Amino acid sequence: MTTKQNIQIIDTLYNAFSTGDMPTVLGLMHPDIEWNEAESNSLADGNPYIGPNAILEGVFARIGANHEYFGLQDVKIHGMDDNMILATLRYDAKVNATGKSYNAQVAHLWTFNDEGKIIAFQQYGDTKKLADAEN
Repeated sequence: MTTKQNIQIIDTLYNAFSTGDMPTVLGLMHPDIEWNEAESNSLADGNPYIGPNAILEGVFARIGANHEYFGLQDVKIHGMDDNMILATLRYDAKVNATGKSYNAQVAHLWTFNDEGKIIAFQQYGDTKKLADAEN
């Protein structure tokens, strides 16, 4: 796969996530994908999540249940070498339990196999801002 193709896949993934199209999001992942949330993120308790179903249940379902709204803003996708893509973006969200909103800076590092399936994800983010909103 080319860097341009990998960028298109990640663009498709973010667009599908934004519309709640989880079958498309999960379908872009390899069955054995290894997903890691940022250290100190409350969702990191399941690291590494292995496989799309673990990600759906351990990450996406929890985000949906714990937030009044959760959106992605200012997504910028950057091509890299070695079948990797870096995305910089912001989470714009409101936590149900506290009623607190946050707008946090994050980065996502995506890794692909040669067939264009996502095999790894690493989140980097402002975990203090996330924790402050949750408490």
